[in-house]
Amino acid sequence: MVEYGSFISAPYCTKLMADMGAEVIKIERPGIGDESRNHGPFPDDVPHPERSGLFLYLNTNKLGITLDVGTATGRRILEKILKDADIFVENNPPQLMNELELDYPRLREMNPRLIVTSITPYGQTGPYRDYKAYAINCCAFGGVSQSLGHNWREPLTFPLSMGHYLAAVNGAAAAMVAILVQDTTGKGQHIDISEADVWASHHVGFGVTIYTFIGREHLRNGYLGGGWTYPTGRFIPCKDGYMALCAPQIKHWKKFLKLMGNPDWAEDPRYRDRRAMEYEYPEEVDALLAPWFLEHTKKEHFEFFEKNAIPFAPLNNIEDEVNDPHLAERGFFTAMDHEDIGTLKYPGPPYIFSITPWSLEHPAPRLGEHNEEIYCSRLGYSKQDLVKLRKDKII
Repeated sequence: MVEYGSFISAPYCTKLMADMGAEVIKIERPGIGDESRNHGPFPDDVPHPERSGLFLYLNTNKLGITLDVGTATGRRILEKILKDADIFVENNPPQLMNELELDYPRLREMNPRLIVTSITPYGQTGPYRDYKAYAINCCAFGGVSQSLGHNWREPLTFPLSMGHYLAAVNGAAAAMVAILVQDTTGKGQHIDISEADVWASHHVGFGVTIYTFIGREHLRNGYLGGGWTYPTGRFIPCKDGYMALCAPQIKHWKKFLKLMGNPDWAEDPRYRDRRAMEYEYPEEVDALLAPWFLEHTKKEHFEFFEKNAIPFAPLNNIEDEVNDPHLAERGFFTAMDHEDIGTLKYPGPPYIFSITPWSLEHPAPRLGEHNEEIYCSRLGYSKQDLVKLRKDKII
């Protein structure tokens, strides 16, 4: 598998497969590298291309080479690599791939078995295909932002470039299906992943269907993933953080009020309409609950609610997550050494196979770390050739 991409979507797509055992050759620009090398977190907040937490996470288990694909020599070398590849993953603008003569028709002619997975903001077709966009643009275009935030303020977007990761997951899943077709027919195909399409498909479940069925837009209620009735989706402060409240059924809410001692305010008609409480004055009700929650810690609350079968849970911060006993027992985090940064703890996979193992065999490659292995041992170049390629800034 060959990756010619940058930042998150293409690298995460190939990471999902590399961590399951696929060989991935990652191509980076000579002297510059992947865009994610410029993004933190960095140790002591000092930027360094080999110490980016984002890059180190997204590129485990890959072989890394440098190559200027924008040159005629660089393209010829890439073609040599792709002739024996099963999958080619990229997230470059369609117009750029055409200019580089790396569009799918040319790649198919070169290697009919090749599966090409292209991840872009708006896809390979349509009037927006050449538009540049970021995660916030695609989330807004897909209609999801319209459902995020308070209904009396401007819409929001999902944090942490989530759309890039979702597009990558779809790209990896589609590539695996294409591999099955390749095994059967001997033919490759072009997989066109549009991040905007991915968001639009997520919006169908709670946005489009509401509009289609009852002709009404989904109302924002101030919380990501909030519910239809109070207090689902609310976060209430306690002694050492916040508790996440979820009461989809009226029995959960009534049981909670009983455990609170059936406060007098709960008998007020204003606080008996859970729909009105959710959309009209949720902060007012939050303030009524807060004093009770502030008396105990997250752990104390969780043990209490678990015992009484109420689906309220603690809101974990990063420290809580890293030290969580449940994740520890499942072996979610894995420690691995890197010569530039020392030992780091890496998040594990979002799945566990009973037979097929997932593992971190080696850390993300340093810029051009595997040039000699790929160019000399596999493509037949001599070390003198590499010296000239470096001098000409091809690698």
